[in-house]
Amino acid sequence: MGRAIFSHFPILSNTSLSFLCRPRGGGIGKCLSRAGGIHAPRSLRIGESFRCLCSVAVSEPSTSETSSSSAKKRIVSGVQPTGSLHLGNYLGAIKNWIDLQNTYETLYFIVDLHAITLPYETQQLSKATKDTAALYLACGVDPSKASVFVQSHVRAHVELMWLLSSATPIGWLNRMIQFKEKSRKAGDENVGVALLTYPVLMASDILLYQSDFVPVGEDQKQHLELTRELAERVNNLYGGRKWKKLGGRGGSIFKVPEPLIPPAGARVMSLTDGLSKMSKSAPSDQSRINLLDSKDVIANKIKRCKTDSFPGLEFDNPERPECTNLLSIYQLITGKSKQEVVEECQDMSWGSFKPLLTDALVNHLHPIQVRYAEITSDTSYLDHILAEGASKAASIADVTVNNVYQAMGFLQR
Repeated sequence: MGRAIFSHFPILSNTSLSFLCRPRGGGIGKCLSRAGGIHAPRSLRIGESFRCLCSVAVSEPSTSETSSSSAKKRIVSGVQPTGSLHLGNYLGAIKNWIDLQNTYETLYFIVDLHAITLPYETQQLSKATKDTAALYLACGVDPSKASVFVQSHVRAHVELMWLLSSATPIGWLNRMIQFKEKSRKAGDENVGVALLTYPVLMASDILLYQSDFVPVGEDQKQHLELTRELAERVNNLYGGRKWKKLGGRGGSIFKVPEPLIPPAGARVMSLTDGLSKMSKSAPSDQSRINLLDSKDVIANKIKRCKTDSFPGLEFDNPERPECTNLLSIYQLITGKSKQEVVEECQDMSWGSFKPLLTDALVNHLHPIQVRYAEITSDTSYLDHILAEGASKAASIADVTVNNVYQAMGFLQR
C-alpha cells in the first residue's frame, strides 16, 4: 500500500521516497543555466536554520511564529497506494511526519495517480487507497493538524501537470534514470507515456502547494532537482514583469522547495540484505516487516533474518551491515539513544537479541494495528477526513493553478 513519493512523499523515508530521479551528466542543470541559472539545493536537517536558495532568508519557525498556521512553513509528502506499508516506510517517513505536523503546516496525501503508471489491479486501487489513508491516521497523523487527502480528489494536480508539461523539455524526461530502468524491464510495448511524464506530475504535487520543504532521505535529496529547476524555469519564462503586465502580482509564480532531511539513522534496510533498502518491490516478503504483520509473522521474520557469525553486537562495522541495521531498528522502535543500545546489546548473542527485537516490534506496532482496525471499521469517518483534507488542499491548489493560467496568458474564467 505505499511507495513513498516525497518522503514520497516518500518520501517520505527510507520509504522509497522515489520521487524525482537525477539525470545523468547534469543535463538539466546545463539546460537551465541558459534559462535563468539554477542553484544547487542544500539539504536542511530538522531543527537546523538555513539560507533558502531561492534568495529569501528563511529559518525554522520560532515558537511565536508557529502559533498561527498562516506563519508556518509548509511541507507536503505522500505515498503510493501500492504494496504494503512496511517498517521502512514508517520509520523513514511516516513517523517523522508525526513530529513535523506539530511545527509545520503539513499536507499528506495518497498519490493514487502515480499508482497507474505501470500495470495495476483496478479492483484493488480504491481499497488500497483507503487502507493507506487509514494507516496514516493509525500511525499518528492527526487530521486536526495535517490535511490528509487523496491526490486524485484535487483536480488541480492534473491541471498543473499539463501546464508544466509545456515547459518541460523532453530531453529532461528521457534522462530520468528510473524511467530507463523500468522501461527496460517492462519492454517498450508495455510502457505507457505516463511512465515518462510522471516526474512532471510529481513536480506538480509539490509546486501546487507552494511548499517550503519536502521530506527526503539523505540519499534522495537530489530527487528534488527536477522540481526545483522546473520551478525556476517557469518563473523565468512567465513570472516577474511578464506576469505583471497580464494583470498578475508579478514576481515568482512558484516557491522553490528545499529538501528536509530527517534525523540520521532512519534508513531501514532489508532483513535479507543489509546493503539494500527495505522495499515493497522486493520479491520476498521475508525481506520486510509490514505494519500489519501479526505477532507470529514478525517473530518468524526476525528469527530467519540474515545475521553474521561475529561475536557480540555493534554499530557501524562495514563488515556487519545486517548487525547495524537490526540494532538501528531496535534503537528507532524503542526511542533509545545509540549509546544506550550499545551498552544494552554489545555483549548479546543473536539468540538473545532477536527475541528482544521481536518483542519491541510487536509492542510498538500493536497500537497501530488496533487503531487501524478501528478506523477501517468506520468508513464514514475516513471518508469525512479525506473529503475535508481535499477541500483544504484544493483551496490552496486552486490559487496556484489560477496564477499559472494567468501568467501563461490564458483567458481568465
